[in-house]
Amino acid sequence: MSRLPHLADGPYAPPAPARELTVTAADGARIHVEVHGPENAPAVVLAHGWCCSTAFWAAQLRELAVDHRVIAYDQRGHGRSPANPAYGTEPLADDLEAVLDATLAPGERAVLAGHSMGGMTLMAAAARPAVREHAAAVLLCSTGSARLVASATVLPMRAGRARTWLTRRVLGSRAPLGPVTPLARRILKYGTMGPASAPHLVDACARIVHACPSRVRHGWSQVLDLLDLDHGVRELRMPVEIVVGTADRLTPPVHARELAAALPDCVGLTELPGVGHMTPMEAPELVSGKIRALAATYIPSARGERAEDAVYAEESA
Repeated sequence: MSRLPHLADGPYAPPAPARELTVTAADGARIHVEVHGPENAPAVVLAHGWCCSTAFWAAQLRELAVDHRVIAYDQRGHGRSPANPAYGTEPLADDLEAVLDATLAPGERAVLAGHSMGGMTLMAAAARPAVREHAAAVLLCSTGSARLVASATVLPMRAGRARTWLTRRVLGSRAPLGPVTPLARRILKYGTMGPASAPHLVDACARIVHACPSRVRHGWSQVLDLLDLDHGVRELRMPVEIVVGTADRLTPPVHARELAAALPDCVGLTELPGVGHMTPMEAPELVSGKIRALAATYIPSARGERAEDAVYAEESA
């Protein structure tokens, strides 16, 4: 029956950040940001999805912060970022741009990883100056650019107008989710996670999702219902890798395949058998490994930069 926003211990408990800050977006929205790991390490920026928070990335924060500077933030209205009356893809892009400007040095490159609505944030902000300046590579997890409601399979019905109509009302419900009960866990698991998800994982995910205020959940559901970011996909010109679960009912693999076909530089598409929508929680080692590999490939290490500078200085002498 707990209403705690996340677990206090165990593998799905978020670690304490090295520092926290509040960033102000273009419209005045206040965004909570956490920084984990060494200050001079290669940078990673994590954008969570609908109804989640920085706690969603607990496994990645713990794994990557050993040797990366990991920046995670709460989307407006989620976690510790206050609710704001502005809903839409442009506000999402505003918030990401503000986070990048506040946490990365001029010209500093980072791997940007987005899950679900976080991936849509990256698409919405793809043409923004801050993304062009800072994004060395991108990881898109369990996301899509358009036509989300019509393709969702959270209701066991044949695709068509009736299923789309009912799905829209289920996902856009204003009803509070209430306490995390056994029934609530079963419903959440069916809709968002793979069938083999362990009870402790389902509980961790349920605590995060149920902590999202119902008005915020409803407001962003309307944005997702009308989403059309196909143009943003084409603006993601940096190397992009995609991860999706074959049992994803909210953004089924068809979205990942469409993204892979439309991206200017798709460097990989991984479909995880039996995994649902919550890929960073359900397959934490794989997702962390993808982010780590992208950073190693596309972000010059400080050691490598120093070596190049030394060679240049020696040649110039």
